[in-house]
Amino acid sequence: MAKVLMLLPAQDYDPTESAVPWGALRAAGHEVIFATPRGDPAYADERLVRTGFGPLNALLMTRSEDLTSYARMIRDPAFRQPLAYAALAGAEYDALLVPGGHAQGVKTLLESELAQAAVVDAFKAHKPVAAVCHGVLLLARSIDPATGKSVLFGRKTTALTKAMELAAWGMTKLWLGDYYRTYAQTVEDEVRQTLASAADFKSGGPLPLRDRKHMRQVGFVVRDHNYLSARWPGDCNRLAQELVQLLAV
Repeated sequence: MAKVLMLLPAQDYDPTESAVPWGALRAAGHEVIFATPRGDPAYADERLVRTGFGPLNALLMTRSEDLTSYARMIRDPAFRQPLAYAALAGAEYDALLVPGGHAQGVKTLLESELAQAAVVDAFKAHKPVAAVCHGVLLLARSIDPATGKSVLFGRKTTALTKAMELAAWGMTKLWLGDYYRTYAQTVEDEVRQTLASAADFKSGGPLPLRDRKHMRQVGFVVRDHNYLSARWPGDCNRLAQELVQLLAV
């Protein structure tokens, strides 16, 4: 069975994007270990776990079954004893998983040179790598010193799309401000700039649907050899399934 490393920020990651793949990996018999900036347990975005979005909960809030998976994940001894990013260079693992999140705390992952170096090492070692939403942004920023280019250069990928990011921001900006805008530039725009061709970014359908365990086919995932990417929490059941399948090869 494989040992999968999940990179988390100090706080504010998405509970679905972490816990749904975690649950699928554990159910398949794989080990999941965690890494955070200082080796402290990292908890998900409180708004996505408890606070919610009032009348917009049906559209934006984490589903109850995913919160149940998250509650299980944070009780896992491995979650409670993560590695520090500084220890990643010597860590042993077989695959890498990078969830996303959009609140400001996620920047402790996205802007970490140590996390970026770990991504470069995983790609150079041809390990399976899966990323979703803002997690793809970490990969886009991970520059291979041998080429001077992102590890995504020459790869096909998806990520949080510009349309999805701006729609969520537009619905909530009157009372949440820039909660849904982690950076002034959208995720899609920054990721596209690192690719060999703009056509290598895949947006999926114009009306994304949330998948479920029994409806994984409605999720959207892009696979390029040993690299998997997804757009948002609604793709994560399919992402989890395809990651499990990739590890079985």
